[in-house]
Amino acid sequence: MFPPSLITEPRIRCRVEVTSKKRLLEALAELLASAGLQCSSASVFDLLNDRERLGSTGLGEGIALPHARIQGIDTAIGAFVQLSQGVSFDAPDDRPVDLAFGLLVPQEATDAHLNLLASLAERFSNPQLRAALRAADDASTLLDLLQRHA
Repeated sequence: MFPPSLITEPRIRCRVEVTSKKRLLEALAELLASAGLQCSSASVFDLLNDRERLGSTGLGEGIALPHARIQGIDTAIGAFVQLSQGVSFDAPDDRPVDLAFGLLVPQEATDAHLNLLASLAERFSNPQLRAALRAADDASTLLDLLQRHA
């Protein structure tokens, strides 16, 4: 189960139109920064982008899990974007990404945060969940699906 504060409906977007991996990361950065962080969405984008340079966070099957460590938070913060069309994301299977869960964890990330990443990756390996997330047409439904499949 997600901690209640991990993801909220205001940090979920449905049927977003972006044209590139960069634009997808920018959209996630805006949503993550809206959680009341003491930094700008541009700073969050830089952190996500720096992490991507180490290796793609594309999981395959159209899923990406961009994440980064950040100063000034003590609990993980998530955001979710469902795209109207997939974008190239350098995923291991070369499939375009159309579902992305952005995650920020505290700078001093613990095993709990690594376990959260692993849990998210495992959750998104479920083909029924992926299909339901792609079929959803509003943020409320997406939030329900994300929480129900915890």
